[in-house]
Amino acid sequence: MKLLIIRHGDPDYTVDSLTEQGWKEAGLLAERIAALNVKAFYVSPLGRARDTASVTLKKMNQKAEILPWLREFQALIQNPETGEVDCPWDFYPADWTKIESYYDKDLWHTEPKMQSGGVFDEARWVYRGLDALLEKHGYRREGRLYKAVAPNNDLIVLFCHFGVECVMLGHLLGISPVVLWHGTCAAPTSVTVLASEERQKGTVCFRMNAFGDTSHLYAAGEKPSFSARFCETYENRDERH
Repeated sequence: MKLLIIRHGDPDYTVDSLTEQGWKEAGLLAERIAALNVKAFYVSPLGRARDTASVTLKKMNQKAEILPWLREFQALIQNPETGEVDCPWDFYPADWTKIESYYDKDLWHTEPKMQSGGVFDEARWVYRGLDALLEKHGYRREGRLYKAVAPNNDLIVLFCHFGVECVMLGHLLGISPVVLWHGTCAAPTSVTVLASEERQKGTVCFRMNAFGDTSHLYAAGEKPSFSARFCETYENRDERH
């Protein structure tokens, strides 16, 4: 089985939808996905993900099931630098990199800031939702691997958000989501691909074949939107700091 995890298009957060550029990106994405034989579509309940999916679904005459746990990861922590409450992927590298447990897939959530924000409760909700979805499609989690109850070559597509994508990848690959939140960037409409591997009969792991792929944009001469990145140099005042 293959999983495609797709981030929404360039967002207009003020109305929970897409910018003009975001709609253009969604159209180019639809051209890419429409060429695939998709078994099932799933989508976040938030507008920017649903709007992105709508272009593909209309083109393919398909429907998607809304999964509440695919919404953007909503647990909040306090930024130690500013005192502001923010999402767990927006505090400064100088703060999180000095804490060893953030690099550990089993300990990342034990830090007081994470505990106070209810981050692990939110993460476990995502873990349970993802595992239930995979079991529905033939793969039941057992420890850190999956049992191939009904192995298949189906293609499943998830339209969601960067924060929750990193939580899912951490669960599937055994990586702290903190490292993924701060060390990766999934641009708008980027596609991440994971495939099941059953090298021993009945025992399955998932391997990431591609992360944050935006080739459908480059093929059309479009640069990916800057959303999810921060300034390349501090002097770049027109980029997010």
